Amino acid sequence: QVQLVESGGGLVQAGGSLRLSCAASGRTFSSYAMGWFRQAPGKEREFVAAISRSGGRTYYADSMKGRFTISRDNAKNTVYLQMNSLKPEDTAVYYCAARHTYYSGGYSYKPNDYDYWGQGTQVTVSS
Repeated sequence: QVQLVESGGGLVQAGGSLRLSCAASGRTFSSYAMGWFRQAPGKEREFVAAISRSGGRTYYADSMKGRFTISRDNAKNTVYLQMNSLKPEDTAVYYCAARHTYYSGGYSYKPNDYDYWGQGTQVTVSS
Protein backbone atom coordinates (compact mmCIF):
# COMPACT_ATOMS: atom_id res chain seq x y z
CA GLN A 1 0.00 0.00 0.00
CA VAL A 2 1.11 3.52 -0.82
CA GLN A 3 -0.27 6.71 0.64
CA LEU A 4 0.20 10.00 -1.18
CA VAL A 5 -0.16 13.49 0.24
CA GLU A 6 -0.07 16.57 -1.98
CA SER A 7 0.89 20.05 -0.83
CA GLY A 8 1.85 23.41 -2.26
CA GLY A 9 -1.41 24.53 -3.81
CA GLY A 10 -2.86 27.96 -3.32
CA LEU A 11 -4.02 31.18 -4.93
CA VAL A 12 -1.74 32.92 -7.42
CA GLN A 13 -2.07 35.62 -10.05
CA ALA A 14 -1.89 34.83 -13.75
CA GLY A 15 1.72 34.55 -14.84
CA GLY A 16 2.85 33.37 -11.44
CA SER A 17 4.36 30.09 -10.32
CA LEU A 18 3.67 27.29 -7.88
CA ARG A 19 5.59 24.20 -6.88
CA LEU A 20 3.50 21.21 -5.85
CA SER A 21 4.89 18.36 -3.80
CA CYS A 22 3.64 14.83 -3.31
CA ALA A 23 5.03 12.85 -0.39
CA ALA A 24 4.71 9.07 -0.52
CA SER A 25 4.76 6.53 2.25
CA GLY A 26 6.38 3.14 2.07
CA ARG A 27 9.76 1.75 1.13
CA THR A 28 9.19 0.97 -2.55
CA PHE A 29 8.67 4.42 -4.01
CA SER A 30 11.22 3.77 -6.74
CA SER A 31 9.09 0.90 -8.11
CA TYR A 32 6.30 3.31 -9.06
CA ALA A 33 5.91 5.52 -12.04
CA MET A 34 4.31 8.77 -10.93
CA GLY A 35 1.83 11.10 -12.50
CA TRP A 36 0.04 14.37 -11.97
CA PHE A 37 -3.56 14.88 -13.00
CA ARG A 38 -5.99 17.71 -12.53
CA GLN A 39 -9.74 18.12 -12.44
CA ALA A 40 -11.71 21.32 -12.81
CA PRO A 41 -15.38 21.61 -11.78
CA GLY A 42 -17.65 19.90 -14.28
CA LYS A 43 -14.77 18.35 -16.23
CA GLU A 44 -13.15 14.94 -16.37
CA ARG A 45 -9.82 14.24 -14.77
CA GLU A 46 -7.06 15.38 -17.11
CA PHE A 47 -3.52 14.14 -17.55
CA VAL A 48 -0.85 16.70 -16.72
CA ALA A 49 2.53 14.96 -16.54
CA ALA A 50 4.21 11.65 -15.76
CA ILE A 51 7.68 10.51 -14.80
CA SER A 52 9.42 7.15 -14.95
CA ARG A 53 10.64 5.24 -11.91
CA SER A 54 14.14 6.70 -11.89
CA GLY A 55 13.12 10.11 -13.19
CA GLY A 56 14.98 9.65 -16.44
CA ARG A 57 11.96 10.09 -18.69
CA THR A 58 9.16 12.62 -18.45
CA TYR A 59 5.92 13.10 -20.34
CA TYR A 60 3.56 16.05 -20.62
CA ALA A 61 0.19 16.93 -22.01
CA ASP A 62 0.59 19.29 -24.95
CA SER A 63 -0.96 22.23 -23.13
CA MET A 64 1.57 21.90 -20.32
CA LYS A 65 4.77 21.60 -22.35
CA GLY A 66 7.15 24.46 -21.75
CA ARG A 67 5.35 25.61 -18.62
CA PHE A 68 5.25 22.63 -16.25
CA THR A 69 8.10 20.40 -15.10
CA ILE A 70 7.73 17.11 -13.26
CA SER A 71 10.59 15.73 -11.20
CA ARG A 72 11.18 13.24 -8.42
CA ASP A 73 13.58 12.61 -5.58
CA ASN A 74 13.46 8.93 -4.72
CA ALA A 75 15.66 9.43 -1.65
CA LYS A 76 12.91 11.67 -0.25
CA ASN A 77 9.97 9.64 -1.60
CA THR A 78 8.69 12.81 -3.23
CA VAL A 79 7.51 13.90 -6.66
CA TYR A 80 7.21 17.55 -7.68
CA LEU A 81 5.36 19.62 -10.21
CA GLN A 82 6.83 23.02 -10.99
CA MET A 83 4.21 25.21 -12.64
CA ASN A 84 5.22 28.44 -14.35
CA SER A 85 3.33 31.00 -16.41
CA LEU A 86 0.08 29.95 -14.81
CA LYS A 87 -3.18 30.80 -16.51
CA PRO A 88 -6.73 31.03 -15.14
CA GLU A 89 -7.58 27.87 -17.07
CA ASP A 90 -5.03 26.00 -14.94
CA THR A 91 -7.38 26.35 -11.98
CA ALA A 92 -8.21 22.86 -10.74
CA VAL A 93 -7.62 20.32 -8.05
CA TYR A 94 -4.27 18.68 -8.74
CA TYR A 95 -3.80 15.02 -7.88
CA CYS A 96 -0.68 12.96 -7.46
CA ALA A 97 -0.90 9.32 -8.55
CA ALA A 98 1.31 6.24 -8.42
CA ARG A 99 1.42 3.23 -10.72
CA HIS A 100 3.38 0.12 -9.92
CA THR A 101 5.40 -1.07 -12.87
CA TYR A 102 8.28 -3.42 -13.57
CA TYR A 103 9.28 -1.39 -16.62
CA SER A 104 11.87 1.24 -15.80
CA GLY A 105 10.66 3.59 -18.51
CA GLY A 106 6.97 2.90 -18.11
CA TYR A 107 4.32 5.60 -17.83
CA SER A 108 0.64 6.12 -18.45
CA TYR A 109 -1.62 9.05 -19.25
CA LYS A 110 -4.79 7.13 -18.33
CA PRO A 111 -6.22 7.71 -14.84
CA ASN A 112 -7.55 4.15 -14.63
CA ASP A 113 -4.03 2.76 -14.97
CA TYR A 114 -2.91 4.26 -11.67
CA ASP A 115 -3.08 2.31 -8.44
CA TYR A 116 -2.94 4.98 -5.75
CA TRP A 117 -4.15 8.56 -5.50
CA GLY A 118 -3.68 11.46 -3.16
CA GLN A 119 -6.52 13.63 -1.91
CA GLY A 120 -5.55 16.54 -4.13
CA THR A 121 -4.49 20.13 -3.64
CA GLN A 122 -6.37 23.16 -4.94
CA VAL A 123 -4.68 25.50 -7.39
CA THR A 124 -6.50 28.74 -8.18
CA VAL A 125 -5.16 31.23 -10.71
CA SER A 126 -6.73 34.67 -10.75
CA SER A 127 -6.70 37.13 -13.63
